[in-house]
Amino acid sequence: MENTLKRLLTVEMETEQRVAQAQTEREQIIQQALQSAHQAEQAFQAKIPEWQANWVAKAEARADQAIAELSKRYEEKQQHLRQLAEDNQANALTAAIHLFMQVE
Repeated sequence: MENTLKRLLTVEMETEQRVAQAQTEREQIIQQALQSAHQAEQAFQAKIPEWQANWVAKAEARADQAIAELSKRYEEKQQHLRQLAEDNQANALTAAIHLFMQVE
């Protein structure tokens, strides 16, 4: 009976050691996971300025393109209006001469 009690005590102590070892390993795994998550978060935060700069550069490029297109359309419209004004000026001058000649 004494041997059985000694074996039970030995087994119980071994079990307690294994539980303690498992808890230690568990804590190490948790700490490693937390550290990995922290590193991943830092890497993510470090990339944000790069992503923002990329986004701003693309937005500026699109804005420049839109401005160029609007400027081109404005210049075309301005040329068209100038041409109309010149045509109308010539027509008005011709009409004025005809009226002037009719009056005399």
